[in-house]
Amino acid sequence: MNGSRTLVLLLATMSIGCQEHPRDSAGDRLRLAPREALSAADDAGFERATEPREFSFPVDHGPHPAFRTEWWYVTGNLETADRRRFGYQLTIFRNALRAEIPARESAWATRDVWFAHFGLTDVADGRMHDEERFSRGALGLAGARPDPFRVWLEDWEFTSLGEGFFPLAVRARADGFAIDLELRSTRPLVLQGEEGLSRKSSQPGNASYYYSFTRIESSGTVRIGETGFAVTGSSWLDREWSTSALGPDQRGWDWFALQLDDGRDVMFYRLRSKDGRPDPASAGTLVAADGTHRTLGVDDVQLEVEATWPSPRGPVYPSQWRLRVPGADLDLRVRPVLADQEHDFVVRYWEGAVDVLDRSGRRVGVGYVELTGYD
Repeated sequence: MNGSRTLVLLLATMSIGCQEHPRDSAGDRLRLAPREALSAADDAGFERATEPREFSFPVDHGPHPAFRTEWWYVTGNLETADRRRFGYQLTIFRNALRAEIPARESAWATRDVWFAHFGLTDVADGRMHDEERFSRGALGLAGARPDPFRVWLEDWEFTSLGEGFFPLAVRARADGFAIDLELRSTRPLVLQGEEGLSRKSSQPGNASYYYSFTRIESSGTVRIGETGFAVTGSSWLDREWSTSALGPDQRGWDWFALQLDDGRDVMFYRLRSKDGRPDPASAGTLVAADGTHRTLGVDDVQLEVEATWPSPRGPVYPSQWRLRVPGADLDLRVRPVLADQEHDFVVRYWEGAVDVLDRSGRRVGVGYVELTGYD
């Protein structure tokens, strides 16, 4: 289905509150490919990420309505005192259907679709819980503000608890699972790519503005059913905005966010062409224990798929990797904590907690991986 029509249908199906799993007129689940989701309609009138810019905070923590798409994204690995392991993901997206803000008096009038993905992996139970929600940017149902910082879709939210960005509350409650966490960053913000300009293809404007907090102390409560678990761990926060991020010959990406026990953090995204080859725009960042960082190009990282997992819903995903950065003396294996961490949402993709192992099989870190374009 054409991406712009799909987004119009999504907005048309929204009533008071939000709706899970929108469907088309035939009753089938609506689905988007990753490229459609990021480049859904005519870009006329929107700004594009074409060159490095000067970032300004706290303003840039808030919304960027001149761009079509943006998201606030947090993942983390948590555990209880007796080592029960959880992974979590909460992402809130804003997508504009048109560049102009509607000149209508109705309080329901909006040009923005807001949607959010919430996932909670319970390793001991061998299950990932997840939910997708949609709303409109009107009547206070969903929105974002920079100071004091808050991004929300109904009761799913990121909210600053003090005068600065951190400490940050991350809260979400769904049917049978919930999180209520407090996050405190332990190292400086990282501007990804070229001083925050993250190019996704060779075409001008196929890029995003992108920054991260790569290591965040996290504590709070995870709830499964009626049982609450006190947890601590580490999280990763990504922030991006763009108007068009993928080129016509690209199919999807494999994204890695790894936190190593020696204090280093690794981010790498491998963009895949339709023929399966790595795109030259693939890139990443290596963050040292002291917070300094350097950019990784496609030739700096060697990524080999060592195993696959066939989803019962159709796609076949990579399920173990060997990731090497020879220039940094890194030779790692990345392995999911559960094979099935696939989200069966409007965009079907795999997103889940992983372990990082050394050559001997000893765990030397944790992380999150996102896989798109395999459906």
